[in-house]
Parts: sequence; C-alpha cells; structure tokens
Amino acid sequence: MPNPLILVTNDDGITAPGLRALIRYMKDIGDVIVVAPDSPQSGMGHAITLDSTLYLQEENLDPESGAIAEYSCSGTPADCVKLALQELLGRKPDLCVSGINHGSNSSINVIYSGTMSAAIEAGIEGVPAIGFSLCDYSWDADFKPAEEAVKKIASEALTKGIPKGVVLNVNIPNSLNGLKGVRICRQARANWKEKFDKRTNPMGKDYYWLTGEFELLDNGEDTDEWALAHDYISVVPTQFDLTAHHAIQDLNSWILNE
Repeated sequence: MPNPLILVTNDDGITAPGLRALIRYMKDIGDVIVVAPDSPQSGMGHAITLDSTLYLQEENLDPESGAIAEYSCSGTPADCVKLALQELLGRKPDLCVSGINHGSNSSINVIYSGTMSAAIEAGIEGVPAIGFSLCDYSWDADFKPAEEAVKKIASEALTKGIPKGVVLNVNIPNSLNGLKGVRICRQARANWKEKFDKRTNPMGKDYYWLTGEFELLDNGEDTDEWALAHDYISVVPTQFDLTAHHAIQDLNSWILNE
C-alpha cells in the first residue's frame, strides 16, 4: 500500500516554527506536501481571495524536512487548501493537518481562526482534517512535548477515520507540569469583551487598536477550556454545518406564509 498523502498547512506562515514541527511529525506517518501562506494570516477566519491574483511559489526552506514539496501561497489559509486540492495534488489527500498554531484556538477562538478554517476547508471537500494549536504565542515555543500526541491523533484519524462533516480542533496546553493525556471535549461557552484603544497619529487622524479580555462563561468540566486548564490536550469535534437544528421547530411556529 502507498504511504498516506498528508497536506500540511497553517495560518502563521510557511516559516513558522509550529509548521516546521508539524512537517517533521507528519513525515513519520506519510508523504507530506506543504502549502502555507507566505506571510502570517492569523485571525483571517475563512476569508478567501476574490479581488486580486493568487501566487504559488515552490520553496526549499529545509531540504531535511522530509516533505515531498513545499509551496508558499500569497493568499489566505483557505486559499492554500483550495489551491492544493484543485491545482497541485494529483489526488485527494488522505489527511489535512493545519498548524501547529502559535496560540490557543479553543472555545470561541475557533470562529476567528485561520488555522481551523484551513482544516474546515479541507473537511468541506471531504478530506479528513485536524487543526492543531499550542497555547503559547511565543515564536520560540517548545512543540516537542506535543509530538507524541500529535502523531497519535493523526494516526488514529488515518486508521479509523473522522465522522463525515466533522473536523477536529486540537488544543495543547503549555503545561509546566507535563501533559496528563487527551480529553474529547465540547467547545466552552466564552466570548471576548472587546475594547478599542483610540489614538491619534501625528497628522491628526484617529486610529484604533483592538484590545479586550477573554470571558469564560462556562463552568463545565467537559469543555476544552477546563481540559487545558488541567493540563489535558483537548479534542473538540467541530462541524461546519452551522444550522441550528434545535431552532427549526420554533421558527416553524412563526406566521410567515399567511
């Protein structure tokens, strides 16, 4: 049997240490092809490029990485996956992994995440997909403690499959006490209490910096936030069907067709 074909992408850019670590981990599992943004794209969500051209550039950043090929893309994380599936790969990959992100994508952060949107784009196309994030924003974050778990989760996804219409959102705590294990979780209920820091430039024009505080509104012990706070890796099955099925019956009671 041929080796599994694994597409690796991210949102921090093709030179990000988290991506380089993920390439090394995946080469032990299958044949790796990399398509990643040519510059950081954090917080892009599921944006795609519509009003400008897209470029792909074959790269040779690390000949020892074990990747079959690497490409940088001028677009968003979702663009990277679209181009990989439609233009570069000769067949549908067996797995798409996105990350390892520098920073958490737990709870409400999944909505804004370019890392997870790349995985979701693959999932929409029927490719099993996982987004990996380490809860450490530092560029020199230590990804080594997560290696075994990342490989195991990816291997299980290849062997057992991921349910149709689902991608996995995996967050890894930056633990000083060591990782305790893996928990299958639900997304915690949380939001950002946002503020804008208004300033004025030397030319008299106002500008704004987005600031805010994270508010956890969920005390459940089955959430990703609880798992991360207690040194567990959280795995949240995430769906891209945004239909609120529980609300359909209530909305059918509205008088809309009379």
